[in-house]
Amino acid sequence: MLIVVVALAVLGLLGLVHRWLWIRLVRDTTAAGSRARRVLTVLAWVLPLLSVAALTAGRAGAPFPLQQAVSWPGYLWLAVLLYLVLAMAVAEPVRALWLRRTARVPAGSAVPAGSAAPVPVAPSGEPAVEPAADAPQGVPAAAEPGAGAEPGGTDPARPSLSRRTFVARSLAGAAVAAAGTTVGYGTYGVLRGPRVKRVTVPLAKLPRAAHGFRIAVVSDVHLGPVLGRAHTQRIVDAVNGTRPDLIAVVGDLVDGSVADLGRAAEPLARLRARHGAYFVTGNHEYFSGAEQWVDHVRELGLHPLENARRELPHFDLAGVNDIAGEREGQGPDFGRALGDRDRSRTAVLLAHQPVVIHDAVEHGVDLQLSGHTHGGQLWPGNYLADLANPTLAGLERYGDTQLYVSRGAGAWGPPVRVGAPSDITVVELASYRA
Repeated sequence: MLIVVVALAVLGLLGLVHRWLWIRLVRDTTAAGSRARRVLTVLAWVLPLLSVAALTAGRAGAPFPLQQAVSWPGYLWLAVLLYLVLAMAVAEPVRALWLRRTARVPAGSAVPAGSAAPVPVAPSGEPAVEPAADAPQGVPAAAEPGAGAEPGGTDPARPSLSRRTFVARSLAGAAVAAAGTTVGYGTYGVLRGPRVKRVTVPLAKLPRAAHGFRIAVVSDVHLGPVLGRAHTQRIVDAVNGTRPDLIAVVGDLVDGSVADLGRAAEPLARLRARHGAYFVTGNHEYFSGAEQWVDHVRELGLHPLENARRELPHFDLAGVNDIAGEREGQGPDFGRALGDRDRSRTAVLLAHQPVVIHDAVEHGVDLQLSGHTHGGQLWPGNYLADLANPTLAGLERYGDTQLYVSRGAGAWGPPVRVGAPSDITVVELASYRA
């Protein structure tokens, strides 16, 4: 019942937001009955419906081509909506100040450049009613409600209709340009592919022979109806180009079934590292069928670590299931993965969510590699993500355990990143004895 109430509240809020944007971006900038207003009003209905379809099509079992058709416009609108709201929120006080200032323009002053026409000035110095473009010469137009006219004369304290339209169009144009540019650049960053970062992590127990060991960390690829095979290939090429000793895929590889996304994941079979590629589940694997994906990545040559450990020549590599698996009885089991190991050896843990760092500390892990946060993905979402996670991105220390969190190689929902560029991180282990 609570979920239904929250969902209705969110839908109601979104409805009010869209209504406000329609007023500011459509009603205030277009003439009643004009073709522009009709077209923009239709878009104001269609785009939110496409966003709802993008969010629900997969879980509703819609055919994959239909998911792809609605996901691009639907998800992109969510990103545009975010930045339109932010831009228009800034524009509101600007609008109020601008209209107040122009209402006090001295008699005989010109309207700002770009306005439809100057305000006629009566001999008394009062602003006169502006004639309509199609009215006979010398016949004043009827004043429109809210345009500043009152029965029996004009209201010199309020600007004319043309000035209000000029202000509305100026601010709407600036907001649309700002939102469009932000989303366009953020989309380009995702489609270009993740950049490679390099981080050196000193570990006290690491032997000299393992100094310089390189682990390529890949998280949050999010293959789905938006990001597909070409995105996987870009990631594989970038990872192989770093010539890592080991590859760690730390969850949220997919958003969908093997039947729909198996082909998109095929390039993973070409990952190359001297000590192999390893995989642990993320929360989105449990939305998509974790068991089928564990089997599939094994077929592609990756080694799933399901609450398991591998003893490599110079350190232990362990992996735990994501905490979302607890609903299916497949959650993280640190005792099984780390309980009986030799603690004199260095332990590196793969765990999708950074929130399990305290369990890692308790079990003597030296380094935990995680993802999940996306670094916030869309500013100012980073502030909310930072509240929900011990580390948003980068390297931090918790007691004797270090935690590295990748921003991820893909994007969930809108294929857009703002203020949180995607990355593949090469973590180079360093020995104090080297």
